[in-house]
Amino acid sequence: MALLPDRSMPAAEQANEAIRALVDATGPNWSDVQAATYEILLIEWAAATRSGPEIIEAA
Repeated sequence: MALLPDRSMPAAEQANEAIRALVDATGPNWSDVQAATYEILLIEWAAATRSGPEIIEAA
């Protein structure tokens, strides 16, 4: 899974889609790696929502 797969979408939308895909694929039992990935995606999403349409590298 790419963290931000589609450069044609705004960064916040990309991060949001990646979060949805991770949650849908993971189910209720998360590994340490999946939990860390989720945290990184949340940071990327938060950074992207603050700065507008530019691509943000938060991780």
